[in-house]
Amino acid sequence: MLATWAVSLVRRDASIVDVAWPLGFVFATWAARWVVGASGSGNWVLLAMVTIWGLRLALHLLRRNLKQGEDFRYRAMRQRHGDAFAVRSLVTVFALQGVLLFIVALPVTLGHRDTAAGLSTWLVLGVLVWGTGLWWEAVADAQLTAFRRDPRNAGQVLDTGLWQYTRHPNYFGDALVWWGLAIAGASQGAGAWAFVSAAIMTILLVRVSGAAMLDRLLAERKPGYREYMERTSGFIPLPPRRAGRQRPARRPVARGPVASSGPARRERPGQPEQQRPPHRG
Repeated sequence: MLATWAVSLVRRDASIVDVAWPLGFVFATWAARWVVGASGSGNWVLLAMVTIWGLRLALHLLRRNLKQGEDFRYRAMRQRHGDAFAVRSLVTVFALQGVLLFIVALPVTLGHRDTAAGLSTWLVLGVLVWGTGLWWEAVADAQLTAFRRDPRNAGQVLDTGLWQYTRHPNYFGDALVWWGLAIAGASQGAGAWAFVSAAIMTILLVRVSGAAMLDRLLAERKPGYREYMERTSGFIPLPPRRAGRQRPARRPVARGPVASSGPARRERPGQPEQQRPPHRG
């Protein structure tokens, strides 16, 4: 995070912290495996899980950020603090996310304490939960990307595909990813710390820099979003509730192939830029 902060000063773009967030977990996991010399099949599975998730999310955020420039939140901070922005961003953005990353990464760093971990029932269960979460996260990102590419959807709220079951399907998927990693890591030496980290990530995604923050922002700025909130679950996927009035028919959104993609910023319907916890992630 310190290196990323230095690069952000040169580029004048603090948004690169979002790309660094998932990559930080990949680096931390590889470093832990290398330091302790873990070589069991279970260690390699855990390493692959983190690497696949982290690279996919980082590539998704990188492609999106290259087109959109610096996030509006960081631009506002830059204007507010002027010359003090460099130090302010170091403390409140990069250092804070670095501390959170260290804590949240415990399932995948301490998960190499058993340096000869083999395949187990708990590891298989963790992979299944992780895989389900990765699917939700990646498909939701792909659907939103396809939706936003179509100029006919300008000013509209995405409420088809996975987005009809929850207002934040990519955050829900990210939470599942971390519970899957917690199950796998706990079986290989991380113990209870794995579940503490998964709980922290879930709280960040739901209550802090994720779903709750975006709902407040979009309800104020986006026409039709309050109605969308009334009929759609906030986090856990559920069948849509019946709205009090008939909503206009919408054209289905093409899913397309899964795009490579909450603390990191994430896209949401009708919002050009948004947050995913440093926390997506």
